[in-house]
Amino acid sequence: MNTKLKPMPTLGSDVDADKFVDTADLSTYDLSGFKSTRFEFEPKAAALNMRLPQNLLDALKQKAQAKGIPYTRYVRLLLESDVAR
Repeated sequence: MNTKLKPMPTLGSDVDADKFVDTADLSTYDLSGFKSTRFEFEPKAAALNMRLPQNLLDALKQKAQAKGIPYTRYVRLLLESDVAR
């Protein structure tokens, strides 16, 4: 029995992805490179405009980049997390 996991193929479209998921045995693929993500379904109807010290904005941007998300989404996640407590 070969226990080596196959690399994930590159999928060029949603149709390709749907076909792959419908036919592939995902337990035979290496999923270690995948990251969890949150999908945002609620429309964004309100805007927030605020002034920050440049060093704080730079730090936010660095943190967001490390997480692989836009800094505005990172700020929204921080706000959501605080409000949920």
